[in-house]
Amino acid sequence: MTASTPASHAFDRAIALTAAGANLFKGNVDDSFQNMVGPFGGVTAATLLNGALQHPERIGEPISLTINFAGPVQLGAFELEAIPLRTNRSTQHWLLLQRQDGEVVTSGTAFFATRRETWSEQQHDMPTAPPADSLPRLVRGERNWFRNYDFRYVSGLFDPSRGDGNPEDAHSETLLWTRDNPPRPLDFASLTALGDVFAPRIFHRRQRFTPAGTVSLTHYFHADTEQLARAGDRHLLGQAHATRMHNNYSDQVAHLWSDDGQLLLTTTQVAYFKE
Repeated sequence: MTASTPASHAFDRAIALTAAGANLFKGNVDDSFQNMVGPFGGVTAATLLNGALQHPERIGEPISLTINFAGPVQLGAFELEAIPLRTNRSTQHWLLLQRQDGEVVTSGTAFFATRRETWSEQQHDMPTAPPADSLPRLVRGERNWFRNYDFRYVSGLFDPSRGDGNPEDAHSETLLWTRDNPPRPLDFASLTALGDVFAPRIFHRRQRFTPAGTVSLTHYFHADTEQLARAGDRHLLGQAHATRMHNNYSDQVAHLWSDDGQLLLTTTQVAYFKE
């Protein structure tokens, strides 16, 4: 048993949905995960996925999820449509739409499937890193959502005091341990949110604050329910980097591993940035 049971955890309250009709749920956005403009994108993505997870017609487990942030999500009530577009024998395709005041603010698609045991291989090994417990926890208070996560940086900390664009350290990579705070058993919803905990890559490359935000993200879930259960509430190791920043848009490629080296999630996203 963890310090906070899921029923009382801030994350579960943030993604909570109430059935309101066929393919329809209602929810509420409070300020517990507030970011620069609206809530932390990871919790919004987890909320949309939760619509499919909670749907009575759902089959299988999530394999991929794409979320497009169409506009700012405001504090207060929202409606979420979770529509199973097509269900086959072992696969299912979803359309996810979050609305406030009748307008779509976030849209998404998800692919679910019933996994079958097959030959398996992991080709992307976990980077070498000191144990999470040997590193100090970074306490940050600039945004509400920071308090809901435990960050332990191995390298690539955003530190504006370093100066802009040091040519000897010109990279955008971050390596860190992270988990929910207080600790919470890992599941698909929390893994979805954890996949978006990395700051915009432009912050790390230039080591200064730049107005920026995610426009679209895609998660690929490598883990099944049993693997997530084995990960428990322990830290995950996350690694993120950009491949190109050009004309006010930047990508990000990231991975999350359990502490025993199992790759759980691969994620990509595109973010805008301004000068």
